[in-house]
Amino acid sequence: MKMNWRNMAALALFATATVTAGSATAADIKEVRFGVEASYAPFESKSPSGELQGFDIDIGNAVCAKLKAKCVWVENSFDGLIPALEARKFNAINSDMTITDQRRQAIEFTDPIYTIPNQMIAKKGSGLLPTPASLKGKHVGVLQGTIQETYAKARWAPAGVDVVPYQTQDQIYADLASGRLDAAFQDAEAASKGFLKKPQGAGFEFAGPAVTDEKLLGAGVGFGIRKGDKALKDALNQALKELKADGTIDRFAAKYFDVKVVLK
Repeated sequence: MKMNWRNMAALALFATATVTAGSATAADIKEVRFGVEASYAPFESKSPSGELQGFDIDIGNAVCAKLKAKCVWVENSFDGLIPALEARKFNAINSDMTITDQRRQAIEFTDPIYTIPNQMIAKKGSGLLPTPASLKGKHVGVLQGTIQETYAKARWAPAGVDVVPYQTQDQIYADLASGRLDAAFQDAEAASKGFLKKPQGAGFEFAGPAVTDEKLLGAGVGFGIRKGDKALKDALNQALKELKADGTIDRFAAKYFDVKVVLK
């Protein structure tokens, strides 16, 4: 889902065992701290009672179970996830954060877990397409720090498109519904489950085909971790490998998504 290293939402994992760097193992990880921006359904959001829920939340809890570690969730704005990770507020990002070369300059990633198409939404019958010519003079909302923001600013803004960054996805949907935005650009599944299939999204639809650009939009989502944190990276990769092999992540995906998203 998301880009620009300064602006990224995510989950983060933190090993609290007091061991020397490089000597930790999965057995040493007693607590895992996830940093998350919880307004991006169906990946991460809050239930009416305030509990975290979503695809990434389920994966994080399953990883903790595999590691026999306690899960702790740390909420953070998406655009501040990487800085917060570097500041050690948590130790791994897991919030639909797409692996890109730009982000790899600041942090490392686990193996890819899943991939989601990126698509624009607008009012039904608007005729808008995700192209510079179609969007010239229009207002398009994007979540700060996401790959969608990076793409829109690189490909659309130079052609006269007003790319409007927001701190939360819910704010984007509110302004789209009220008419302050002409379109919004985000993960297709987030748009479908978080807006189009809800009463607020009545009268809106996907506008044009999915947008692809491997350089700017990446090719998969993984957990982000600090550079050099090899023990945690290895432990997470092993847990994720097992959860893929036993079908757990596929079951989570079937619960939330309409298309196959899990990468093998």
